[in-house]
Amino acid sequence: MDSILDDIEVRVLGSLIEKELTTPEYYPLSLNSLTNACNQKSNRDPLMALTEENVVRALDSLLFKQLVVRSADGGRVAKYRHLMAEKLGLMPAEQAILCELLVRGPQTTGELRTRGERMHPFGDLTAVEEVIRELMERETPLLTLLPRQPGRKEGRYAQLFSGIPDTSVPTHETAPEGARLRVMAENERIVKLEEEVEALREEVTGLKQMMAEFKAQFE
Repeated sequence: MDSILDDIEVRVLGSLIEKELTTPEYYPLSLNSLTNACNQKSNRDPLMALTEENVVRALDSLLFKQLVVRSADGGRVAKYRHLMAEKLGLMPAEQAILCELLVRGPQTTGELRTRGERMHPFGDLTAVEEVIRELMERETPLLTLLPRQPGRKEGRYAQLFSGIPDTSVPTHETAPEGARLRVMAENERIVKLEEEVEALREEVTGLKQMMAEFKAQFE
């Protein structure tokens, strides 16, 4: 990459991509909507509690790096959209994979397929692997495969917008216990439910906004 992004810039960029793919009718995003997207409790790892000031600083940096632009829709509130597709020539499937890595960190092929389905339909793991291969084999690679960690059957992929990930593993790390694996599986199911609830909340918020705008036409 031409420039390295910090953690907040990564979160802002990933959130913009996600909302364009999942709720295009409410995209581009205002500062308030973008801050809420960055601080979501679902589909985010790690969780963040950013202020609007944090997001403004990240936006200013991304604007300078030509990865984000202010929308020119003429509205009363400034809105922002990303330039990833234009700048890097990305297809929707590639954006979905990159988005997942930006908002949730390193993941396996299976995790990317399951979580990326909400943004782009992948027929099978082979389709995901093909997208990953294309992103890794670019003249300037956008992904890398991390060394497999102890206790894990698969290696995880990471985005390179924030530089080469630290792949060092503490020497005391051991394979997770069976009970821990079951808890992790249960947590994953809870996360999926939270994602569905969050999506419904966004839909309700959007409907309320549309109703308010409709009523305003007659006032």
